Amino acid sequence: MLGFEFPPINSLLRWQDFFPSFNKVAAIAVAAMLIGTIVYLLAGRKDPMVAPTGVRNLAKTSVEFVENGIVMETMGKDGLGWTPFLLSIFVFVYLCNVTGIIPIIYMPATARIAIPMFLSLLVWVVFIGTGFKHQGFFGYWKSTLFPPGVPKALYILVTPIEFISTILVRPFSLTVRLFANMLAGHILLVTFALLCEALFQAETHQPFLNIMGILPFGMLLFLTAFEVLVAFLQAYIFTILTAVYIGGAAHPEH
Repeated sequence: MLGFEFPPINSLLRWQDFFPSFNKVAAIAVAAMLIGTIVYLLAGRKDPMVAPTGVRNLAKTSVEFVENGIVMETMGKDGLGWTPFLLSIFVFVYLCNVTGIIPIIYMPATARIAIPMFLSLLVWVVFIGTGFKHQGFFGYWKSTLFPPGVPKALYILVTPIEFISTILVRPFSLTVRLFANMLAGHILLVTFALLCEALFQAETHQPFLNIMGILPFGMLLFLTAFEVLVAFLQAYIFTILTAVYIGGAAHPEH
């Protein structure tokens, strides 16, 4: 008989603590922070007059990607000062995502809602704080809740919608978009990995099942390659939306 039993969802998401309140997911997040920090510290110590190679080339490429592909596309030259913040967000989210396909780890830290929620709330605080800084407290709320060009009679509908969109929907959508995509990928990988194991370990008098194991194995390889793309894409989407929100708060006329 084919012994295939899918583990409870809870067992895929909860991990035994190494010590109180610190488990595998927290360790991944700390490792992502340390790896990102070390890479850019090492890159910064290189002689700037020497052509970039190795770590410095990697750091230079990522900085140029964030500047040209995110900041300039959403905020313009005025937003270049936000490059370090947006680069930190992008690198951290990507490193937390990509652990979902690394052997032994096989768990994206962003598949647990705590990290996406924390990052989303951080972005929420930053873009609202930016709005206060550039427009003033009342100016920010006026431009947000009472957008210019809207007939005054419609403010009774527009104002509540804008309030819900800015205060509730933005951090919620940022959280769920990242969390749900990474969790779905994690569950798919686990499903096909368990199916491969069950088919390849089928009893010897059932060789047909062993052969059939090639199919889910091929799907597992495809999903693993696909998750590499998803890890990058979700980091990019999270970062570019952050840039859009900050740019909109700093320059509402745009």
